[in-house]
Amino acid sequence: MSFLTGVGYFFIGGCIAHMLPRFPFLLMSRTKGFNTRFPSHPEAIPLSPYLTQRVLHMRMFYWMGLIVVFLPLILGLVSVRWGNAAFGFGLWIASGWYLLNRLQSLIGGQTPPWTKEMALELQILANLAEESGGCCNWASPYWQVAGIVCVNCNTKLSNMPRPDLGRKRSERRPLGFFRLLVSDGYPMLTMPEEEE
Repeated sequence: MSFLTGVGYFFIGGCIAHMLPRFPFLLMSRTKGFNTRFPSHPEAIPLSPYLTQRVLHMRMFYWMGLIVVFLPLILGLVSVRWGNAAFGFGLWIASGWYLLNRLQSLIGGQTPPWTKEMALELQILANLAEESGGCCNWASPYWQVAGIVCVNCNTKLSNMPRPDLGRKRSERRPLGFFRLLVSDGYPMLTMPEEEE
């Protein structure tokens, strides 16, 4: 096997192992029946129990990747031993990196794009909007790209940027898919932390 062929097999193995664990949040959440209660991308989303549930679903899909990643990891080790070593090494390196990346968020570093705390904050803001003590008499909070805003009085309720929420993207398929692979579901826009 020539050097270029080996590099090609390594690259193919790495790409497969990079995409396979991300399959749950890349494709499962974008089915037609899964998005009937939300406006199309990139429109703002009204706060509701459905949005809170979607954040929790995306969180579940994020952690489901830890189960899926064992398939390319084991296949890579088997391929290094008994099959094409370059292909197996690509599978093993990319899936091992994914596993380490996900596990490091448990002890420190960047938090996942979807968390229980995020879902809780969304639900609290939705509950406050329904009470008389909200930002205005007809509070209608929407989650925009850069934060949560009441569309009736333009009050900014939270600086929490919106991550990917599993809606079918407005860009053409290859570009939207590539953007999701690059961002890994994280918001493309981050707001600076407010100083106390």
